[in-house]
Amino acid sequence: MLLGIDIGGTTIHFGLLEGSELVGKHTVPSFGHGWGLQQTLDYLLEETARVFHRDVTRIGIGVPTLVDPAKGIVYQAANIPSWEEVRLKDVVEGRFPATVSVNNDSNCFALGAAASLAKPYRVLVGVTLGTGLGAGVVLDGKLYDGPHCGVGEIGALPYEGLDYEAFCSKKFFHARGVDPMGAAEAARAGGQEALELFREFGVHLGTFLSVVMFAYDPDCIVLGGGIAHSFPLFKDSMWDTLIEKYPYRKNLKDLSILAMPEEEIALVGAASL
Repeated sequence: MLLGIDIGGTTIHFGLLEGSELVGKHTVPSFGHGWGLQQTLDYLLEETARVFHRDVTRIGIGVPTLVDPAKGIVYQAANIPSWEEVRLKDVVEGRFPATVSVNNDSNCFALGAAASLAKPYRVLVGVTLGTGLGAGVVLDGKLYDGPHCGVGEIGALPYEGLDYEAFCSKKFFHARGVDPMGAAEAARAGGQEALELFREFGVHLGTFLSVVMFAYDPDCIVLGGGIAHSFPLFKDSMWDTLIEKYPYRKNLKDLSILAMPEEEIALVGAASL
């Protein structure tokens, strides 16, 4: 039995898996604002204990930052200020009788997406649209993450005076004083301001995906994270912008862009580390 843990900026998801089948799930709010390192670790271990089963042999943890996957060390987690350098593998293995692997959360999502698709892809890029913006790359079914899991950190590239994350994550909506879930409800009800907001979001995302295309030449891009639930609201402007920004038509003709917002995807990927 495997245990996958997905640590996000808003929630932490836990999933028990037998093979690739999710047999148990637990979700809690993420760490509180201003929590110190020990408080966050105590909370994580306590919530892990609630779902840990004696038959669990491996625990996989996805975190939203750079990681040394060999040593299981987490560095400078942007949405967890107290996590400057955390030996997470050692901490969790010190509490539970299981082998622990740690990797970037977007890498876990990309792995889970690749495993969940019936069709194999040569290059799959998973893009998470959540509290932040992340990407993970799977080549011929195997994760390509680099020595510090930094291969997908292209959301930090400069864009419009800030970076892509400011325009392709929840930060885009929060900067305009709205909640993305509320905006999606308004857009589905025909609210013109909300529809325009998602159209603009799609333009920014399409520009970002052109960078993904230039960088990785994928034949599949999978969108995850909470905002991916609203894919129909920004799909058209995203594609229109991507076609405008990326000149190689043959590549776009062969490209699949899918939305897989289910929380289980990242858990499956984390458990498979």
